[in-house]
Amino acid sequence: MLRPTEARAEEARKKAREVFTRDRAKDAEVVKEREKAFAAQAQKTARLKALRIAREADRQAEAAANPPAKKTASKKAAAKNTAKPQ
Repeated sequence: MLRPTEARAEEARKKAREVFTRDRAKDAEVVKEREKAFAAQAQKTARLKALRIAREADRQAEAAANPPAKKTASKKAAAKNTAKPQ
């Protein structure tokens, strides 16, 4: 049988071990939640990046299919047509 001081010391060790184990479990849970949030953010970023790349590809394809019209009239002729008569 343990002496009273040894019994108290053993009880304190047991309690400290339980508290330590509980805190470690909470820490592990926090780390898992943080990793889950990071993965969700990374997935969201990847989806948005894919959408942006697709949109840019569509714009490039449209620009290639419909080239801008070339100006045939000179600037002087265009100015002459838009001038007000006196």
